[in-house]
Amino acid sequence: MGEGVLYVVATPIGNMDDMTPRAVSVLGEVDLIAAEDTRHTKKLLSHFGIKTPVTSYFEHNEIQKAEELLRKLKDGKSIALVTDAGTPGISDPGFRLVTLASEGGIKVSPIPGASALAAALSVSGLPTDSFTFKGFLPASSEKRRNALRPLKDIETTYIFYESARRIVETLEDMLETLGNVDAVICRELTKVYEEVIRGSVGELLKGLRDRELKGEVTLIVRTAAPPEAGEIDVKASLERFFKAGLSLKDAVKAATDETGAKKGDVYKIALTMKGDG
Repeated sequence: MGEGVLYVVATPIGNMDDMTPRAVSVLGEVDLIAAEDTRHTKKLLSHFGIKTPVTSYFEHNEIQKAEELLRKLKDGKSIALVTDAGTPGISDPGFRLVTLASEGGIKVSPIPGASALAAALSVSGLPTDSFTFKGFLPASSEKRRNALRPLKDIETTYIFYESARRIVETLEDMLETLGNVDAVICRELTKVYEEVIRGSVGELLKGLRDRELKGEVTLIVRTAAPPEAGEIDVKASLERFFKAGLSLKDAVKAATDETGAKKGDVYKIALTMKGDG
């Protein structure tokens, strides 16, 4: 008897219509489905008329259960790995079973589909030339700030999963550690109350003071590289001339002469400073 196949199957993050025909087919054909929450998965299977047996595979039983599933795979059984919603292995223990299977010579095959990470990033409107998924931040404010501080001054887009009840505290910690950077909150994606909120961290905080968010939240922020030394000098120079009462034109000329920077660059920085004011 040949060895089985481990299928990593993406399931809907909200809207059932996002389930792919291939995912339905695979879940109906495998010998066993390993699920994060069997009750949740059985509702999904019932919706699509799938009768395949289901077993639990989650964080607290993964060590012993992974070995059991690996034995079944080596005995020729095919298994589908699913999470409660989205793509397995992203912020859940699924990757451990994938690692064991691949190290044991078992074929691992992806059945792609919905992913909250990719869905949120695609509608964020923030740059995607460079992005990093950070998963869930620590629950305590001190540990959360310690995790955020190393992210400052790196020009990239960060994606986080966060609890709706903790989103305000997280934004407060981000404002202190990362500054007033651009951010996007994606809530209940693909569901009835889907919402995408864009703005600076400060603007998002202001908007959330008087309301309570519910549902699943993906938070995306865009951090920036620190300014060049020359830019710091130009800003300091412009600030002095603005405080002295010079007009934009005269301040730009004076700062250009003082710093030796290009006039066009000085003008852009001056416009940004006036806009900030």
